[in-house]
Amino acid sequence: LMKYVGSKSRHAKEIISAIEPYRKDGQVWVEPFVGGANMIDKIKGERIGADLNPYIISLFQGLQNGFVPPDFVSEYEYKTVSNSRVVTPLTGFIGFGCSYSGKFFGGYARGKSSNGKNRNYCAESKRNILKQAPNLVGVRFVNCSYEDLEIPKGSLIYCDPPYNNTTRYSTGGFDSKQFWEWCNKKVEEGHTVFVSEYEAPSNWKSIWSKEVNNTLVKDTGSKRGVEHLFYIKDVSNS
Repeated sequence: LMKYVGSKSRHAKEIISAIEPYRKDGQVWVEPFVGGANMIDKIKGERIGADLNPYIISLFQGLQNGFVPPDFVSEYEYKTVSNSRVVTPLTGFIGFGCSYSGKFFGGYARGKSSNGKNRNYCAESKRNILKQAPNLVGVRFVNCSYEDLEIPKGSLIYCDPPYNNTTRYSTGGFDSKQFWEWCNKKVEEGHTVFVSEYEAPSNWKSIWSKEVNNTLVKDTGSKRGVEHLFYIKDVSNS
């Protein structure tokens, strides 16, 4: 999908390569924070993608049902849809695909290409999402919080939550402590759990890391941070 704020598209294959050795045959791949689906679209087998944002889930479900995005959206249309915020695939597409940096209704995207011509961000997003769509066939998309998601027994859970101490999305006060407690509980229940974050409780081990340029890191410098993939084998032995 559109490579919006926090997208895993840049290093999804590296993260998946780090996870795959731990995945068991037939294990369901579950993402409680599916976002732009830039991880789950590269996974084979049974997949569940959930997100608290109803617009992104509506967009993905719409694509699965034949929704085709427009070739162009005017600034007037953008503002009209932004004001109404009706949950439809079109609203999801415009909100992310026609906005600055893909930030949901973060301002109408405009600019020029390297040859000086005006860019059509809508058309670019349409091409990207239609290219991605075939890889989303069969994914069960769910609009709910991570805590309310029903997860099949013995699943592999990959979490890409709002990062602690960052400006990631408008989280509305995401409780990282509560989230990690939930992760520990899922491990105790027999799930295989991985988390992308900048930091984690001391009993979680980093099995992959990379310095990334990110608009989400809360500092006053170059906005670079080291992203990690954390894993824990057994909570009781930690």
